[in-house]
Formats: sequence, structure tokens, C-alpha cells
Amino acid sequence: MNQNWHGTLIRHMLLLITVCLLVGLVSGYYGWSLALGLAVYLGWTLKQMLRLHHWLQAHKPDEPPPDGYGLWGEVFDSIYHLQRRDQRVRGRLQAVIDRVQESTAALKDAIIMLDSEGNLEWWNRAAETLLGLKTPQDSGQPVTNLVRHPRFKEYFEQENYVEPLEIPSPTSDRMRIQFHITRYGNNEHLMLVRDVTRIHQLEQMRKDFVANVSHELRTPLTVIAGYLETLLDNVEDVNPRWVRALQQMAQQGSRMQTLLNDLLLLAKLEATDYPSDNHPVVIDSLLQSIKGDAQALSGQRNQRITLEAQPGLRLKGSEAELRSAFSNLIFNAVKYTQDEGNIRIRWWADDHGAHLSVQDSGIGIDAKHLPRLTERFYRVDSSRASNTGGTGLGLAIVKHVLLRHRGRLEISSVPGHGSTFTCHFPNAQLAVEKAY
Repeated sequence: MNQNWHGTLIRHMLLLITVCLLVGLVSGYYGWSLALGLAVYLGWTLKQMLRLHHWLQAHKPDEPPPDGYGLWGEVFDSIYHLQRRDQRVRGRLQAVIDRVQESTAALKDAIIMLDSEGNLEWWNRAAETLLGLKTPQDSGQPVTNLVRHPRFKEYFEQENYVEPLEIPSPTSDRMRIQFHITRYGNNEHLMLVRDVTRIHQLEQMRKDFVANVSHELRTPLTVIAGYLETLLDNVEDVNPRWVRALQQMAQQGSRMQTLLNDLLLLAKLEATDYPSDNHPVVIDSLLQSIKGDAQALSGQRNQRITLEAQPGLRLKGSEAELRSAFSNLIFNAVKYTQDEGNIRIRWWADDHGAHLSVQDSGIGIDAKHLPRLTERFYRVDSSRASNTGGTGLGLAIVKHVLLRHRGRLEISSVPGHGSTFTCHFPNAQLAVEKAY
């Protein structure tokens, strides 16, 4: 509406009053002339208001407002200009939406938008291929009703999306897909799904190759180690110059056997998602046994090893796998802690689950190495690892055991002030001992 509408209104009213007064001057009835003029103006104004109301109630999209005169003409013109501006804005927004839809439709990765309750709101074409979604009947359905894999349901409900999830596709068991979920807005979810079948196949080929090679090497290595042991048992019949060579060969053969055993254990851990022997494990007694082995490993180094374990707190899982993971952490603390150093082992539970921490006063680890410590064969210091007889697979085994028990590993360390390795297990993995 024109900014001078106040002046226009005043001019119209003055003109109306002037005309009424002139009619009153001619007729001699000033009051009736003024009342009649105001009544006519009021009727005309009500008519224009009714026209506007009818247009607002019954107009079709983009239909222009009715024509008008005077002040109401300016009102209708202003509405028309607002309508045209809104049409241009909507046209630009629709063009942006069309481009976004075209670009997302061209993606090979699936993009799914979920509301705060996990119901489907929108998805692109790739989601129909990777997840089997159907338009429009699946709109508004909970995503857990359409992706029924138990690991996805657990992953979605725990609301911890730091790590991606990889499972078979609902449309084909031969296809592997990976989920990345991000929260945005009012606790809505943006889910990215990609086909990682090729990567999974390559990773499986690598695992199979390592497992097969490790298995095939066990037999010749066992034969060689057996002959070396026989020769060392009869060392008096061997040329003295060969004794040292035979001892070193036996020592390196033992290291190779340890390495093969670790590789085979890793291959076994990667073969399945969860342990087959999933039973309650009494952790405090298990740690007490490992502490005894750690004290024997420490020997004459006078290291102080303390254990604080909450009694009656059990963990569902495989005792053999948990022993392997916990002993790796505790034995590493013994190896990399100086003589007369301190090693503290704690096992406790709180509102967030159960936790095992192994804290030492050793040489510590630089922060740049912490993200890669659980990689296979990664060594902070290769010479130090060789001196301690490590294979570089211990923390990788720990990581896989924790994953199979729904746990995670947290590492903190300060060079010169020791390290702390903490295993966190969710409440769902606990099996609290009943009191009778």
C-alpha cells in the first residue's frame, strides 16, 4: 500500500464532506445530506471488504485480486504486488529444490531424512536400491521396521553414532552397506548409506589370505622348532660353535610361533560379530589370576602391582577372549614400566556401565601415536618392541575383543608420566550376580 495512504484517506473524507455540504446548501438539509453521504461511503467500503473477503476465501492459486478504485484500488494493487513477489520467491525456491533433488538422485549413496522419532520423511533414489524403500507407502514409517537387522536396531537406539555401522543390505545378502547417522535441527536424523561391498570383499580377501598363510606356516615352523629343540636337548653332541646359533634360531622360532598364534586369533575374532560362548564371567577372579601371571612376568624388577576389583560384578562374554584382552593390557604395563614402578588395575561399575583401567607409571606414549595404537603391527618404537618381544598385534586383539563384547578402548598417556588404558562396557553387557 502507498505510504501516503493516510493523506489519501483524509482527502477522500474532505471531498465527501464538501460534496455533502454542497448538497445540503442546495437542499437546505445539511444533516441529512451529511448522513446520506457517510452511509453511501460506508456501504461502498463494506462492499469492497466483502469483495476482498470473497477473494481470500475462494481465489485459486496465483489468481490476481479484484480491481478497485481509490483507496481500495491501492489495497488491491499492493496485494497483487505482494502476490507477484511471493510467486517469484516460490519459483526460486522451487528451482533450488529441483536442483537438490536432481543432484541427490544422481548420487550412488543413499540419503534418508528421519524425524526425531526415527520415522522416514524423505529419501533419494539410491535409498530404494540399497534399502528397498518404496515411494510413497513407506513415508512416515519407522526406519527400524524397514531395516530389521538386529545390529541396526541396536545401533540406532543407542544413539551413539561416532563409528559407522556395516551390515548386509536388506535387499541382498551379498551386498554390504555402511550407515553414517548425523543429528541436526530439532533432534532429527540425517542418514547416509553407501555400498561398501567391494571394500568388504577386499578386506575379506586380506583376512582370508592372512589366516591361510598363518595356518600353512604353522606346520613347517613346528617341524623346524621340533628339530631345534631336539638339537638343543642333545647340545653335548653338537659342535660348540653352533650352540649359540641354535639358541638364537630357537628364540626367533618361538617369536614366529607367537606371531602366528596372534594372527590366527585375530582371524578368529574377525570371523564373527559376537562370541559363541556368551556366558557370565567372574571378572574379579579372572583379574586376580592375571595379576599373578603379571607378578611372575615382573620377576625381580620390584614393580608394585595393585588390584581393586568390585566383587560380584560379572560380564557376559567369552572368558578366554576377555583373558586374552585383559592380559595384553596388563602385561604391556609390566613390560613398559621401569623397575620399582607402579601398576594399578581397577574394575568397577557405575551408571554408564562397567570399566577396567590399567594405569602404569612407565615411559608414556606421545599423543601423535595414540590414534594408531590399535592398528596391526603399529609400533611406537620398533627397537623397543623388539626388545620386549612384542608382535605389534596385542592392542589390535584387545580392540577386536572389546568390539565383540560391545565395549570400547580409551587410551590416555603423557610422556614420562605413564599411560592409562580403560575398557568401557555398556550396562547391557553386565550380568550382576544375584544375592540369595
